[in-house]
Amino acid sequence: MWGSKEKKKNGLAEESNFTFLGKGVYFKGVVSFEGTVRIDGRLEGEVHTKGELIVGEHAVIKGVVVAGKLVSGGRIKANITATEKVELLKPGIIIGDIRTPQFSMEEGAHFHGVCDMGADKWIDDEPRQDMENVHDLTMHRGKRIQDKPS
Repeated sequence: MWGSKEKKKNGLAEESNFTFLGKGVYFKGVVSFEGTVRIDGRLEGEVHTKGELIVGEHAVIKGVVVAGKLVSGGRIKANITATEKVELLKPGIIIGDIRTPQFSMEEGAHFHGVCDMGADKWIDDEPRQDMENVHDLTMHRGKRIQDKPS
């Protein structure tokens, strides 16, 4: 019983690197983690993890967030870089720019900013041949407005 070297096989005990900042905790500065991080308190500064960052419903983060994966139901005012994806859950709010290959947003969540998902350039298709005989109707629209009596 006491000398047993067997690991517990339940929830968090399996996760080797799990960090938790609970509700009521306020942290200011730069923090770097390995593994999964859950924040339910307030953090002002920078958060860095290659693993998963979970932001609870009551959490507030201001600053910079860099993570492998971000799942948030809290309030974030930060520029975010995620190497895997960002999931914004209800009633979460993100104000800031997001750079990630995948972004999902649940109905009821709010986002204000720019999301860059890595599409660097637009690839135009060859012009369609069936479109060659289509005329630009906007040229005629301007003339009609000017011709109408006031």
